[in-house]
Amino acid sequence: MMNNDNTDLTPVVPEGGPVLAFDFPAFSVGVAEYAEGPTGCTVFRFPAPVKTAVDLRGGSIGSIGNREWNHAICLAGGSSYGLAAATGVAAELLARNGYATEPETIAAVSGAIIYDFRARENAIIADAALGRAAVRAARPNWFPLGPRGAGCSAMCGRGPEQTGREHSGQGGAFRRIGPTKIAAFTVVNALGAICDRQGRVIRGHRDPQTGEHRHYHEELDRIRRRGAGGPPEATGGNTTLTVVITNQRLDRRQLTQFARQVHSSMARAIQPFHTIYDGDVFYGVTTDEIDNPDLDEVALGVEASEAVWDAILRLVEVMQDGG
Repeated sequence: MMNNDNTDLTPVVPEGGPVLAFDFPAFSVGVAEYAEGPTGCTVFRFPAPVKTAVDLRGGSIGSIGNREWNHAICLAGGSSYGLAAATGVAAELLARNGYATEPETIAAVSGAIIYDFRARENAIIADAALGRAAVRAARPNWFPLGPRGAGCSAMCGRGPEQTGREHSGQGGAFRRIGPTKIAAFTVVNALGAICDRQGRVIRGHRDPQTGEHRHYHEELDRIRRRGAGGPPEATGGNTTLTVVITNQRLDRRQLTQFARQVHSSMARAIQPFHTIYDGDVFYGVTTDEIDNPDLDEVALGVEASEAVWDAILRLVEVMQDGG
């Protein structure tokens, strides 16, 4: 079986294809991939440590760091083995900082992973070299969409006899309300299906015979009617990873509740969400640049919730257009 030890791997930075362009130069995004997987990582890099709230949901979480301040956040494929990508990010930041090791210079990096082996027949993982390559590739106001970076082999949904999964990837969206900026990024590898704002399933839970997308409760009803016993067996290995960055100043308590509010709102777009088989991780970040008296923390959370839904729907659009 192909793996990192028996294969000559070269990190690839994706060029071309659909991207989100936005106006938020306070951070940069780097993406690197191993085409042999395919698998990859997506890195958000900040020039100075940023205040971060981490919200962990579901029963199968794989994460590292979970820091209150971060120089970088790394999302990666490769399940728990892919956490090595985050250590690679830290190593690259150490090198860029002249190998300074005083306590105040240590790079703070948090990261989380998805299980992406289901979509491929190899053991290629996102490793430290890939994390370092993503940092080197980082640029502002740019985010590749679809099966890129950490979302290279992401899938979503389940269905009859486990055949209802569909390929997914990573999505992004950007909103500006007065001086407030909100950038939302997500990698959807969920057990649940993706729903639009009318409540229709548009990705995942797909019947391979009819092409119809069903809500999970509709599939359960169908199984009961035909007397086929219980629901399809879940095999685990699901996760949605999300990063939402705002420039609006928030204190620690406000940021923590902001993360909880927005993460909870995602259950409208992904159903079911936060299951025992999912390892959902949400990073709420503020660059603490501006105040906006016209947008309190609750309204900010509402706007960010819509931005995340926009990001998920943009992902579906890209996948329906062929990725």
